[in-house]
Amino acid sequence: MQPYPFYYEDKSLRIIALLFLIMTFLFNYFFEPFSVVPSEHKMNYFWISAIHASTPVVVLLTLSFFANSLKMEPRWNIIKEVFFIFTFLLMVGIVQFLIRDLIYDNHNNWSWHFLLEEVRNTFLVGSLFVLILVPWNFDRLNVKNIRKANDLNRSITKSTVIDNGIAGRGNLKVDNLEIDFDHLLFAKSEGNYLEIYLQDKNPNKMLVRFTLKELEVLLSTYPNIIKTHRSYLVNSNYIENITGNAQGYQLHLKNYVVPVSRNLIASFNSRIKMA
Repeated sequence: MQPYPFYYEDKSLRIIALLFLIMTFLFNYFFEPFSVVPSEHKMNYFWISAIHASTPVVVLLTLSFFANSLKMEPRWNIIKEVFFIFTFLLMVGIVQFLIRDLIYDNHNNWSWHFLLEEVRNTFLVGSLFVLILVPWNFDRLNVKNIRKANDLNRSITKSTVIDNGIAGRGNLKVDNLEIDFDHLLFAKSEGNYLEIYLQDKNPNKMLVRFTLKELEVLLSTYPNIIKTHRSYLVNSNYIENITGNAQGYQLHLKNYVVPVSRNLIASFNSRIKMA
């Protein structure tokens, strides 16, 4: 299953939450999409609309908090995205039902009829907003990451690719094996082992019993060795091209493609520009 853009953190989450708040309020207040009985209102309709608009934001922030706590971002895919949106809309509908007594004076507030009605209405309106916001945010991230990748390509063209004096010099002894560090392309974590990929060497791939964290500590003094993902360390001197999409960046090395995870994009940008 291919990875899918994870929107539910940092700036992307704040933007989506704000847009959901504004869209829901305006839609509810000006269009009154469902039956309104003013005699049942316990407060002005403006505040009723504001409460209904705030509920999805609270639910979204709560679900996002749990998704981030479980560190779901590296394993996010389209199935998890669909399940997240379904759970989000269902919970919003249930919460809208639970707060009816605060808003409406109706002795049937706690009936199955109103529970099903609130859930149904939430899915009807929420699905419309999701169909607007998800493609918009996907396109926004895609355009942003493509633009940043193009800017970084100019940086590596000026410095990284031209300078073939690799950051480290000499050999590195790992797991009783001598690795020619000058030719290190990247390292990929495989559990308690590392796959070491080398440039123009035979063999060009070595498997050693070592962790990525241990290698990162060993190479911490070399500015061209950059952690781009929880499973990858990359030698920036061998990056030939950088492309961007809604998920982040992809680094193109000779015959290989290495990802840059979203939470490491900022540090990667600064490291590349300093190289």
